[in-house]
Amino acid sequence: MTTNRQHNRQPKRRTPYAYKFIAGIMLFAGMFVASIVFGAADIGLEDIWKAVTFSSVNPDILIIQEIRLPREIGAALVGAAFGVAGAVMQGVTRNPLADPGLLGLTSGAAATLAITLTFFPEVNYYGIMIACFFGSAIGASLVLGLGMARRGKLSPLRVVLAGAAISTFLIAVTEAIGILFKMSKDVSMWTAGGLIGTTWTQLGMILPFIAIGIAVCILLSRQLTILSLSEEVAAGLGQRLGRIRLTLFAMVVLLTGASVALIGNMAFVGLMIPHIVRRVAGTDYRYIIPLSVFVGASFMLLADTAARTINMPFETPIVAVVAVIGLPFFLFVVQKGGKSLT
Repeated sequence: MTTNRQHNRQPKRRTPYAYKFIAGIMLFAGMFVASIVFGAADIGLEDIWKAVTFSSVNPDILIIQEIRLPREIGAALVGAAFGVAGAVMQGVTRNPLADPGLLGLTSGAAATLAITLTFFPEVNYYGIMIACFFGSAIGASLVLGLGMARRGKLSPLRVVLAGAAISTFLIAVTEAIGILFKMSKDVSMWTAGGLIGTTWTQLGMILPFIAIGIAVCILLSRQLTILSLSEEVAAGLGQRLGRIRLTLFAMVVLLTGASVALIGNMAFVGLMIPHIVRRVAGTDYRYIIPLSVFVGASFMLLADTAARTINMPFETPIVAVVAVIGLPFFLFVVQKGGKSLT
């Protein structure tokens, strides 16, 4: 009896992070294949192999090469970008409710995108992406400035309320521009949140920005972990808080702007993914950020596949699919008092 009790009291062995990381990669690979297979057109695994090896040409192969592959790669890039951006924002602000879509970044990008499409209709995709970068920076600056207006500190509740107010205002600006200049249809095509018509050219433009943003966030993940614990501890360890914050903020703008330029105004992804990953990986951002890349990519692949298949052959807006999942998740986190799910 005594031996059994002692055995029961022994701490459970934790799964090594390497296994969790490999599981994340496998989840991503499985979701990517599933996203290519499922849809209005019947696609088999053999067709996917022929498409990636360019060993055959037929209508199904062309659908994969020109429509589904760029679309799903885009979904994976956007999911990874939002997942990492959300994790960084939650760490820097020490606010578990932080999310690029809830704190003004995506709505700011959408507003500048609407302005660009209205006043510079001949602008190319690269110009649209630069406009989204500026919009993300403006939106986040307004929210953080308003959140720190009274005491100079970031209160989680104040930041969320400021984010809601600024986001609503920027969305209203976007809609007003569309109505006044009769650009509602064009603006809606961008801001509704979708990956229809994603091209290889667009992917080639956003890939470097997202890759750089994720790489820098991974390199600064150790400093982010220290910063997420306490400013006093970080300063005591010799961390250059201003430089680290500014760099991470720039990377969040980079990731969010590139994502909005491709998919439009999107919320909740950056909120959910870090919470899910922390449940698995703990509180060390050296583990959270790399795993957020694959979990975020897998989630967006799942959301896009659902958007394409729920009402075939018609398509459901992906922003609606994400909101159906994200809003209850947000309310659940709020109900827990804004605490992490770890």
